[in-house]
Amino acid sequence: MPILGIVSGAYRPPFTVEYLVIAGGGGGSNGGGGAGGYRTGSETVSAGTNYSVTVGVRGELAAKGGNSTFASITSTGGGKGGGQGSAGGNMIGGSGGGGGNDSGYVGATGNQGGFSPVEGYGGGTRSGGNDTGGGGGAGGAGGNGSGTKGGDGGAGLNSSITGSVVCRGGGGGGGGSVNSGTVTCGGGTERGTVNGTVNTGGGGAGGYAVGNGAGGSGVVILRWLSLDAGITIGVGLTADNTQADGAYSYKIITAGTGTVTFV
Repeated sequence: MPILGIVSGAYRPPFTVEYLVIAGGGGGSNGGGGAGGYRTGSETVSAGTNYSVTVGVRGELAAKGGNSTFASITSTGGGKGGGQGSAGGNMIGGSGGGGGNDSGYVGATGNQGGFSPVEGYGGGTRSGGNDTGGGGGAGGAGGNGSGTKGGDGGAGLNSSITGSVVCRGGGGGGGGSVNSGTVTCGGGTERGTVNGTVNTGGGGAGGYAVGNGAGGSGVVILRWLSLDAGITIGVGLTADNTQADGAYSYKIITAGTGTVTFV
């Protein structure tokens, strides 16, 4: 006899989905762009319910990155790198942009107090000479410029949500008249990869001797027990094929705005 609304096995209780939600990285100016906000954890979902997803766009040159979302989770776009004349509020983001090429320019703060673990860290500062600060990363603050070298981009964070360890969310390197800041985990550097790497939320390069760069686009990755459900990707989203890692399935959503449904 069916009880409590359970009819012929049709009812399925809520289950847990792990997520990695990374926002778009900020574009570089003179200082390096901050990495997109980085949030990871788990969310309880139900089969048959639509959940909103947005993959944050990259911040173009000297512009803040776009937010990424999954259900109730929002990661904040990375702050732009500082330039000359005015720092501007767009330097503040999930990770802060690095200080620009002007006297007294300091890096902007990241969203360190909003979540635990933090979304991202602050950018580095121009410390004098022909240098600029590196953009903040998801795992550490951007470095300060020194003399003719730009500040290093802040560290990213490792995640094994897809089964293998991948580092994402690195800050963009600051521009310098001789050497740009070094980067890891998707950040851009003016004498190497100028733009942040796609789907890492990396910050764009700060430009001094060569040129500045755009940030890297964000990404939303979902992981769940394969026995719990499959997934349907709605119109407006771009995603890779669903992949398996042992008893788990995962989906990498690379662009767009729409909904996902577990079925």
